[in-house]
Amino acid sequence: MKSNKQRVITLLQNIKDNLYPVLDVRFDPARVITIDLSRDNPDLQTIDLHDTLAFTNYIFQKMDQHDTPVAIGRYNEDRTIYQKSALFTSAKEPRTVHLGIDLFVQSGVRVLAPLDSTVHSFQNNNNDGDYGPTIILQHDFNDLTFYTLYGHLTLDSIESMDSGQFIPAGRPFAKVGDFPVNGNWPPHLHFQIITDMQGHWGDFPGVAATADRSRLLERCPDPNLILGISEPDL
Repeated sequence: MKSNKQRVITLLQNIKDNLYPVLDVRFDPARVITIDLSRDNPDLQTIDLHDTLAFTNYIFQKMDQHDTPVAIGRYNEDRTIYQKSALFTSAKEPRTVHLGIDLFVQSGVRVLAPLDSTVHSFQNNNNDGDYGPTIILQHDFNDLTFYTLYGHLTLDSIESMDSGQFIPAGRPFAKVGDFPVNGNWPPHLHFQIITDMQGHWGDFPGVAATADRSRLLERCPDPNLILGISEPDL
């Protein structure tokens, strides 16, 4: 019998031609770049990650150099950047493994529902380094339910939101936020697929400790199943 993760993967592969983009911005996939946020990137040793403006300038200068309005932060990447926040370092084992994909864009870009959705939950996760304003959408296909999470939004994205609200595919429902409201990060959308919310409401781990990596990746498939930005194009 297929796992819930495998059922979601199969479904998304079958409907991939009917999915809408997550961001209301046009870009050339051949120009999209990956921002390496791992310990292997020596540039990160020269940036004060507590200085969000400097961190933002680093990312957007790279985007300007490649003439692209979008850059990618990888799924399942083991990162050093979370050292800047006690949210990820206060536990016995720091959380460093990214469970979604980051889409770096200018703040204010509209976020679209990739498929028919209802609002599962939302809240402002306003710890330093957290998601900031966050919306989680629920997607139901016969007996299969899964969720998508949208983090680092504007405050007004959640002000008129209601749980259970229907959002049709392709409808704008939020905007990408700016720092410090967005958790004090460079402007980007954190996008994540979740197969089981496990009782979470308005929040779900977007970064895992190494010991929890396999368990959480089992509940969080590759977001490129919806985004459709393949690794060779990054």
